[in-house]
Amino acid sequence: METNGVRRCEVLVIGAYFADLVFHGLPQSAEPGGEVFAEGFALVPGGAYTLAMAMHRLGRDVVWSADFGTDLFSGEVLAAARAEGLVETAFRHHPFPVRSLTVALSSPSDRAMVSYQDPVTHEPLVPLLHRHRPRALMLPQLRWDAEVLEASQAARRLGTLVVMDCHDTPVTLDDPAVRRALAHVDVFTPNVAEALRLTGAVDLDEAIAELAALVPTLVVTRGSDGAAAVRDGKRHDVPAVAVRAVDTTAAGDCFNAGFVHGLLADWELPACLAAAAACGAAATTGPGSSAALHAEDLDSGQQHPVS
Repeated sequence: METNGVRRCEVLVIGAYFADLVFHGLPQSAEPGGEVFAEGFALVPGGAYTLAMAMHRLGRDVVWSADFGTDLFSGEVLAAARAEGLVETAFRHHPFPVRSLTVALSSPSDRAMVSYQDPVTHEPLVPLLHRHRPRALMLPQLRWDAEVLEASQAARRLGTLVVMDCHDTPVTLDDPAVRRALAHVDVFTPNVAEALRLTGAVDLDEAIAELAALVPTLVVTRGSDGAAAVRDGKRHDVPAVAVRAVDTTAAGDCFNAGFVHGLLADWELPACLAAAAACGAAATTGPGSSAALHAEDLDSGQQHPVS
């Protein structure tokens, strides 16, 4: 809905696209000096595209702020975004290459990745928030810079839910700036390795307790062990949904999309967690982001196994 130049939306996604070159079905890890043949290969759009696309498939009104250039990879992801019907309101087009790509070496249980990005100055966050007045702001990576802190404060004034992933960012809670940033986040979604590294804990329960004391809602993804969420001191756990995994590259972003979809629908936390688990599991059944669920698939197949 657009009023007085403000294009209101349910979800504002901030983050660069990536073109994911996914080699899946590896029989073993690739070692230096060796060669491994994959069972399959796909070039699929990823990065923040996955969040925007997954939320859109779940029926949410999404605006994605992203930069595109004259290069092949920009063209591939832009074409995919248009095919999905994503709104282009916050797309910026540059007369030079803006390459963002990841090579993913994927086995059914895990993956290794190598990435590259051309530098580009992104659009400031606070004006985007005021222009789109979203119900939820989704940030695909842990950031603690002044711009994100200012945007988080602006989001709070607007009544916007701030959802932040960790994305393997190599920092710890020993940095006061990181603690300060998390204090302005409403939902934080690290995986197990990220939670342990952030806190320095050796025990996951200890890490969960420390992070849950910093953010109103903590969600920790645990791969094949499911996920855990904590709000108001109460913990909920959900097991993983059993699927035949092809590639786990987009699982985390699709998990987050399912969780936020539930929050926007005012579901209870266990139901949000179950929807997230269903979305994350479905994403692993195809390369990259290709198997993200649509709303009708989630409604018809969603289970709510919560302990």
